[in-house]
Amino acid sequence: MFIDQQTSLEEIKKLLQKIDFLTDNNENIIKVTKPGEGNMNVVLRIKTNLRSFILKQSRPFVQKYKNIDAPIERIDVEYQFYKTIANNTLLDKHLPKILQYNSENHLLILEDLGECEDMTNLYNSDEIEIQQLELLINVIANIHNSKTPESYPENKGLRLLNHQHIFELPFIENNGFSLNDIQPGLEELSIPYKKDILLKERIKEVGNKYLSEGKTLLHGDYYPGSWMRKGNDIYIIDPEFSFLGFAEFDLGVLAAHAILISQNRTVLSTIEKNYPQKIDSKLLNQVAGIEIMRRLIGLAQLSISLTIKEKGELLKTAYSLVMD
Repeated sequence: MFIDQQTSLEEIKKLLQKIDFLTDNNENIIKVTKPGEGNMNVVLRIKTNLRSFILKQSRPFVQKYKNIDAPIERIDVEYQFYKTIANNTLLDKHLPKILQYNSENHLLILEDLGECEDMTNLYNSDEIEIQQLELLINVIANIHNSKTPESYPENKGLRLLNHQHIFELPFIENNGFSLNDIQPGLEELSIPYKKDILLKERIKEVGNKYLSEGKTLLHGDYYPGSWMRKGNDIYIIDPEFSFLGFAEFDLGVLAAHAILISQNRTVLSTIEKNYPQKIDSKLLNQVAGIEIMRRLIGLAQLSISLTIKEKGELLKTAYSLVMD
């Protein structure tokens, strides 16, 4: 059964009783709201007379873009991720806890972290605090250090979708996406990169590595939309893109968004200094450069206020990160 904000409270209650989550006959659902704008899944905050919790349910498409197919099994990946990192003391403080999972209905019920907001407002602040960056590095290092079961899902379907949007579509001429509709002059700015054969070869190499199997547990989408803030506390959510890969992917995405926020590439040295294990600097830089480029000239645009000149400078920085 699929549910959303239009589903009656009684129908939601029946489903939650059926999966043995609401077991107290005196517990009644009072209110259903959206805790935020979920891209991939239906996400609801369920408030009862006794508690509140977050309900996530996947569909065979991307919730925000229903014309894009996506594997419905992604919710199982998210469940497996949370289960894998469950006994880490640090991560317990920064990720929600599983309350229940029901594979039949593609349903994951999580701890309600309260009234948080994602950290995408950093894009227009021009600064990410060093304490925030160090914490984000520490959290992802602990995720990477988690011991994963051999049966951890490959998440191939979602990786193929992500691969297309990171490593392919942004660099195809005439891809059907008008960048000038986003900002006049952006299409013209993108053309030299879309025509650069050597650049696209480098990107393809990193993309192939992304699709290969690794040994490190990744979050898979480690950017400000997955970072939540509540007062001085930071939480990490939405690991549906998780898989076993190479640490530099998560770290490169983190670096890319820190550069987009600060327009300063010194964050790369901060990451290398604070990450507790040896990093392939070249690979880190390449992932960061590709992520910057795809966020500026790809389909997955950010709510970021930059002039064409500023985007041009960032694209030059990204190009040098990929090619040097």
